[in-house]
Amino acid sequence: MKSANAPQPEVDSRPAILAVIFTNRSQESRRRAAAFAHTSRQPVGLIIEGRSENTRADAEDLPAEIVCIERSSGRGRGVKAAARHARRMGMTHIVTLDADRLPPPDQMVMFAAAAAADSDAVIVGRRIRNFEAIRVRDRSCASGRLKNFFFRLQTGLRLTEVASRLRCYPLVVLEQLKLHANNEAFDTEVLTKAAWAGVAIKEVDIRLSETAATQKTPLRRSLRNALGVLAMNVHLTMRSITPLPHRKIVSSGDRPGQAISVFRPLRSIRALLTENVTPVQLAAAGAMGVFLGALPLIALHTVVILFVSSYFRLNKVAALTASQLCMPPVVPALCIEVGYFMRYGAFLTEISVETLGYQALERLWEWLLGSLVAGPVLAVLVGGLVFVAASLINRGMRGGGRPVTLK
Repeated sequence: MKSANAPQPEVDSRPAILAVIFTNRSQESRRRAAAFAHTSRQPVGLIIEGRSENTRADAEDLPAEIVCIERSSGRGRGVKAAARHARRMGMTHIVTLDADRLPPPDQMVMFAAAAAADSDAVIVGRRIRNFEAIRVRDRSCASGRLKNFFFRLQTGLRLTEVASRLRCYPLVVLEQLKLHANNEAFDTEVLTKAAWAGVAIKEVDIRLSETAATQKTPLRRSLRNALGVLAMNVHLTMRSITPLPHRKIVSSGDRPGQAISVFRPLRSIRALLTENVTPVQLAAAGAMGVFLGALPLIALHTVVILFVSSYFRLNKVAALTASQLCMPPVVPALCIEVGYFMRYGAFLTEISVETLGYQALERLWEWLLGSLVAGPVLAVLVGGLVFVAASLINRGMRGGGRPVTLK
């Protein structure tokens, strides 16, 4: 009978990773995959891109170290098939690689270390060339920057290389997310929805092999892929500004909020402080909402504020609530008066059909000019008041036995 004080066997917490290589039918791609498999410490799976009637025939010349998963006609289908195969093998993660941009096998330890540090995180590889810390540019530098912009707009997170296809996915994340894209747009969808679900997105530097060569994609296929990615980004961006909550697979610890109203500022600030928002964040959201609310964005205030709040990760409710202070007629009239004074050196004193009706375009121009002066002043004023009020309320809540976890 074993003693109760006997040491318990340690559970191996190291991630079990399947390296999945996307390749084509060319001999060069097969040669790179085989060379990688011979020296890799992780099991290697192969996704043969394109259509074929006989997958087994395509895998006959592959070395024993490579498991041919299946032939796939899309990026998303390939990753999903690899995840199912990895689960049957008892793996916990997959790393997606391209045959034309394979890192040296010893670089896989970077993914393994990052996955061991946070087993639920999605790891994105920042590609560097050879031994120099120079990130490899995407095929289109503008395309890479656009993907980075969209990702930050949708999630509020900043990544340096969203377009990188060197990624480590936890199988549990791929299995719990609702992913619909089966083509090149999959990489965009999975990263954004993982961030929405509360999954950590991390980056590690991965050095590419010196012999890495990029295969040219046919123009027609490139255009089709670009349009698919653009359509997915538009869909995700519009979804990000809707008031519907995102499905969480990792708890963020937020508390359900109360009704927020500009007519009850102190109660609203107290409610927002219980949702992991700091006084500085509240002040920044309020100042941004007032500044944008002062601009003549007729019928677009709400949409613009939601977009800007998402991009800078500001509290959307606080920003929209503060923008209500700029509702007509007070703030627009003030901006028009300031703009009129900037143009003519005097204030507008005549209010008639002539000045507000027939000269509407001139008043709109004066509104814009005045808002660029009055807007920042009002934003600083409201932001300062919100910060002072939030700091006093937060101090009272913490001193009164109601601890608040602040980020």
